[in-house]
Parts: sequence; structure tokens; C-alpha cells
Amino acid sequence: MDASPKTFRKLCADRRGATAIEYGLIAALIVVAMMGGLSALGGGAAGMWGKLGNTVSTNM
Repeated sequence: MDASPKTFRKLCADRRGATAIEYGLIAALIVVAMMGGLSALGGGAAGMWGKLGNTVSTNM
């Protein structure tokens, strides 16, 4: 395999790999933010449904 300077310059000028990595990092950040938000809201929603279930069971 010949690693000539011309080939090396060509690879350094190619920005597609860097763009793909950037998009991957942005997607990962969005997923982490969604997981944090859903876990923060999940407890409140579960508590609300639990209270509603208890109220329905008590009144029947």
C-alpha cells in the first residue's frame, strides 16, 4: 500500500468524515437531553396515574 503525500493531502481535504462525526455527536446530545427530560417527567406522570387509579378504585 503506497501512502504518497498526494493521497495523504487528499484524505486531509475530505471533510465528509468530520461532518458525519459532528452529526453523530449532535444526535447523541439530543438523545441524552430527551432521556433526561423524560426521566424527570416520568415520575410526575406515574404519580398522577397512580392517584387517578386510587381515586377510581376508592369511589367504585
